[in-house]
Amino acid sequence: MTVLIALLLLCTLGAPLSAQIAPSPSEIDAYTGLHRAAQSGDLAAVIELTDNNAPMEAQDSRGRTALHVAAFASHEDIVRALADAGADVNAFEHQAYDIVTIAAVADDLEMLDAALDVGTSPGNITSPYIGTALIAAAHLGHHEVVERLIAAGAPLDHVNNLGWTAMIEAVILGDGGSDHVKCLKALLNAGADKTIADRQGDTPLDHAKQRGFTDMIALLE
Repeated sequence: MTVLIALLLLCTLGAPLSAQIAPSPSEIDAYTGLHRAAQSGDLAAVIELTDNNAPMEAQDSRGRTALHVAAFASHEDIVRALADAGADVNAFEHQAYDIVTIAAVADDLEMLDAALDVGTSPGNITSPYIGTALIAAAHLGHHEVVERLIAAGAPLDHVNNLGWTAMIEAVILGDGGSDHVKCLKALLNAGADKTIADRQGDTPLDHAKQRGFTDMIALLE
């Protein structure tokens, strides 16, 4: 599979490259109960509803719980309140995303910290690509997210269903610029295996050479 074919596969697995779908305006207008309170950031309403046994794992049409809605809306206090009330912090919506991966893709460091603090696992296998939050962050060049996920114990060498690790994605889906170089450096410093090749036998170094990514080549050699 060439990289071009793989990129086409990314787009045909069900969504664009981010593969995450935040609540739409029409969905938000239709929310009631905990979903409405989570979306609006109404902490008092969230506490009142959970104290009165509102169903915390209720899902909208895309499988989002109130916790996912709060993560998309970047309401860290709501995430913490829902977790304190017993919400499943490792829940997946229908695209198999958890709140750590939602935060990672959004480059939302405060939400990432909140998600990790309440116990969401950085090692969850997420997304239609059977990947991880670390792979998603490396792909997007979110180097601070990569560093925090590594510190939290995210698996460094997980291979997704495209045959790519976080390190490979930092190279082949990156632009060779400083953000992706920082992702690559963080992975290498943490001990990620640079010898893991893709399905065609190409290593991160091979891909960096093919693209003329000088800074990445220097790190990988």
